[in-house]
Amino acid sequence: MEKRQSREEKAVILDFLPNGYPFDTRPAHMKTPIAQAVGKEHFVLLELVPKKGIFLQPNEEVYIGEGKRDKIHHITGKLLFEKLTQTAQSSLEEFIAGQVKQQQKRFIDFFNTAGPINMRRHQMELIPGIGKKHMWEIIEERQVKLFESFEDLQKRVKLLPDPQKAIIKRILEEIRGEDKYLLFVGM
Repeated sequence: MEKRQSREEKAVILDFLPNGYPFDTRPAHMKTPIAQAVGKEHFVLLELVPKKGIFLQPNEEVYIGEGKRDKIHHITGKLLFEKLTQTAQSSLEEFIAGQVKQQQKRFIDFFNTAGPINMRRHQMELIPGIGKKHMWEIIEERQVKLFESFEDLQKRVKLLPDPQKAIIKRILEEIRGEDKYLLFVGM
């Protein structure tokens, strides 16, 4: 679990503030429109500045990679969860839930390949609701046959909490900075 620099190609707008932040005390003509967004691949929170005259909608996907951007002028930088507006925070949870459902294979692959962090802890134990007992059951079951879906995982591992909800919860914990270990969120 090395620290990895994550470059996002696309982001999804969580909230758009056409007049900048309300707490910005500068005169109106000096304020710039701000978009709070989340990267589609690594779930990095970003502050974006749109091009002049561009009005962004929540849940709109924008290109932020290298090269010509059609709607985004520049990326101001990474955002802390605490800096998100209420609208952005609720949009974030919906977005994460949608991505986990859409990218089910990516997250099932995690259960199929997760390994130890150190002598005492396993990556799977970082998932809410998964302790040593479930971890060993998952490891034993994946040796028989790799998991194919969240349903397959839940069917073969007895009394396992909903793995899809657990992954969503873990991603949100990582975004909030509640753990030093990062499984799904980029730096």
